Amino acid sequence: MLDYVGLEAELGEEERMIRDTARRFVDERIRPEIGDHFEDGTFPTDLIPEMGELGFYAPNLEGYGSPNVSETAYGLLMQELEAGDSGLRSMASVQGALVMYPIHAFGSEDQKEEWLPDLGTGEAVGCFGLTEPEHGSNPSNMETHAERDGDEYVLNGTKTWITNSPIADVAVVWARDRSAADGDDDGPIRGFLVETDRDGVTTNKITEKLSLRASITGEIDLRDVRVPESNVLPGVEGMKGPLSCLTQARYGIAWGAVGAARDCFETAREYATDREQFGGPIARFQLQQEKLAEMATEITTSQLLAYRLAELKERGDLRPQHVSMAKRNNVRMAREQSRVAREMLGGNGITTDYSPMRHLANLETVYTYEGTHDIHTLILGQDLTGIAAFE
Repeated sequence: MLDYVGLEAELGEEERMIRDTARRFVDERIRPEIGDHFEDGTFPTDLIPEMGELGFYAPNLEGYGSPNVSETAYGLLMQELEAGDSGLRSMASVQGALVMYPIHAFGSEDQKEEWLPDLGTGEAVGCFGLTEPEHGSNPSNMETHAERDGDEYVLNGTKTWITNSPIADVAVVWARDRSAADGDDDGPIRGFLVETDRDGVTTNKITEKLSLRASITGEIDLRDVRVPESNVLPGVEGMKGPLSCLTQARYGIAWGAVGAARDCFETAREYATDREQFGGPIARFQLQQEKLAEMATEITTSQLLAYRLAELKERGDLRPQHVSMAKRNNVRMAREQSRVAREMLGGNGITTDYSPMRHLANLETVYTYEGTHDIHTLILGQDLTGIAAFE
């Protein structure tokens, strides 16, 4: 696999093991059938427990069955999973960074003991409810709200574009606590653990997608849903809660996008050396070599950024703006290079027999979710100038 400047030569034994385990899983369990799943619009749900057994869900957390691996190891895991398909990485990323992480960081001891072990093994599936039909890039204006009623809360609202929701056992729902409103304030944003089998919860599946088809996406509709006070995440209030979760997930995306791009490169390089036209392999032509050289350079540059993020994260120096730069750069890179790889495959490249077109379609979603490319641009702009362009 492409590792042009030898970054993987410095990996520790545990990091190599996690990389190799994930790569083998993708080669044996994902690649043979992922084209069919993409075409059919399905996710291989039968593999969810197996992914749990292999430790693919939040292995960088500590305790409750999680092994607390390095941030580089976690990044490599996301890279290998997305080399298989963005839908595969999305499932693991949501389960770990957006469900297990907030419970681990902000949950009560009872909540941690109830949910983290089962989520870690894949016996339970979670989803993350933040985005709403009218509030995507500006989630702080969310309309979903909770009202206290005795020792319970009553939730109402709708979340959309929610990975895993139709198969989830629990949803981490972010809502305004109107019971704690002060004057004209609508109340602080708080996290609620909502079991999806409660009365008033529906999780309709979103169909007819043209991207991220091998991923289960849905809604969370809440109509007078009652949850006990013990289901509130006690450790956080305000947008710090959901935004800190997104930072964790975006970190994984920055690594995952490199995996998708690397898979496109390897497919294009193999095709160029095997495909013969005009009396020899097309890899001998200068135009094809220029494309491969540019792809390798862009992927290597993004790898370096991902590895640097891991170093910063390990020592506690990682800022959300660092992650914005990496998510913005690496997904844009993967989006562009998947198009070039598809181009090199000619007509054969539009079939499910080859991965670049599937990656290209998936990356249109990755380019948009977890903060659009434009929003991350403005986050960096504010950090660089001290002026918020979106206020």
